[in-house]
Amino acid sequence: MADQVAVSHDVTKLVEKIKDVKIAMMTTIENGQELHSRPMYTTLPEADGTLWFFTEQDSQKVSEVQQDRHVSLGYASPGDNLYVAITGTAHVVTDRAKIKELWSEALRGWFPKGSDDPNIALLRVTINKGEFWDTPNSTLLRAYAYVKAVATGERDQPSPERQSVVIPQ
Repeated sequence: MADQVAVSHDVTKLVEKIKDVKIAMMTTIENGQELHSRPMYTTLPEADGTLWFFTEQDSQKVSEVQQDRHVSLGYASPGDNLYVAITGTAHVVTDRAKIKELWSEALRGWFPKGSDDPNIALLRVTINKGEFWDTPNSTLLRAYAYVKAVATGERDQPSPERQSVVIPQ
């Protein structure tokens, strides 16, 4: 039986789910055909769903985004039973004012020269679609599911809240 998925055009709930998950796995397209993933630190998402990532202008991901703007982002917070998948389009931004606006000292580990480093760029990701799975994080619910599975031989897992967000183009 197919999963029933609630569909929304409101990105607010999606942004709320990922605002505290700082690391995303960003996947770009390498050489026009191969998927290439790497962890990326997400700055605080904007209310409209715009996501910002610091990078270096001479990085491989910038070259990949300039060839194909489609990206995929995966967020996970296993301790909270939260999983988010996002697809979007990425654009390289070199606006020094925006870089300074989004800069935090926590980024200095990746960019020791600070926000004035001429090689710093931003990747702005506009969300096209996102899905999240958010299962109740209860030891009691998981124990019940385990006991039921052992007793009946059938799987019984708490049904995750699953929602798909599609942004009209």
